[in-house]
Amino acid sequence: MSSINHVHGSNLVSWAKNHSEALVFSADLTASTEVLAFKEAYPDRFYSFGLTEQNMMSWAGGMAREGFTPFVHTFAVFMYRRALDQIAISIAYPNLKVRMFGFLPGITTPGGVTHQAIDDISVLRGLPNLTILETGDATDVEAVLNAAQSVDGPVYIRMLRGEMPRLFPKGEPMVVNQARVLSEGEDLTLISSGLCTEQAIAAAKVMRAQGTTVEHLHITTLKPFNDPRVVDALRKTKCGVVTVENHTVIGGLGTAVAELMASHGMSKRLLRIGVEDTFLHGASRPYLMHEYGLDAETILSRCAELVGKRFDGKRELTADAAEKERRGSDTEAL
Repeated sequence: MSSINHVHGSNLVSWAKNHSEALVFSADLTASTEVLAFKEAYPDRFYSFGLTEQNMMSWAGGMAREGFTPFVHTFAVFMYRRALDQIAISIAYPNLKVRMFGFLPGITTPGGVTHQAIDDISVLRGLPNLTILETGDATDVEAVLNAAQSVDGPVYIRMLRGEMPRLFPKGEPMVVNQARVLSEGEDLTLISSGLCTEQAIAAAKVMRAQGTTVEHLHITTLKPFNDPRVVDALRKTKCGVVTVENHTVIGGLGTAVAELMASHGMSKRLLRIGVEDTFLHGASRPYLMHEYGLDAETILSRCAELVGKRFDGKRELTADAAEKERRGSDTEAL
């Protein structure tokens, strides 16, 4: 499995050549959100607002009214916590084409509580008109620009940066409200999003090798959330459903799945894996994933609860962890 760096920065520069309506906004985090190359390539389409996120979101709404498409970049916590009113009233209410790139979702930073966006989906899912997307690998990051531009309204994107794996074929499109089908089966339905999909893939591989069929879906659209392919996977599963997300279990992917199951009258067991009702401390990503139960080992253990059998995946998961270690540390400076 290959791993590459600064996917968004280089992709945005090439993509913007044919999208003159695209402007890039930064809140004093130009290098940290990989848009320095855009600033250098298109200085007349780049705006830096300093540490004024509320002002930046209001400007984004104004520029969208003039026919431009602002691509707003900052850390997710600074966007939805500091500028929620401006997002709601200046962007979502008038249904404007603003693309909001929220970096450092969940445990993707060692910065601790002040920088970890663990509840952004739960906060923003309630805003009318707003579409929510999430990236899980290099292919998603490359494809999310076209996916966002297909939406005639505001889009919030949980964005990855720096080193990341390529889990899906290069050039494979992201389609709004359509899951990526990673494997098919009827014993267990496994639904993952964001960086947790890499861990879920490793766990699903062990389960399939030991005789359990797994319907594994990777979710890139968290709102709207009514993909018929997801509904079918929920309906046909024999043992139950497991969701895995880099977000609190309150209001995110697990909640969206629960709502979908309830609306279709499905009485299946659901296990939600994610950040429990707690704030996180700062540390490396691998440490945090293990500490808060988002790693493949925990996923495998929780899936065993539903299936009613024990999976022996120590050797396979240890080998996967060693390969990730050879690819290098993913801990980045803020």
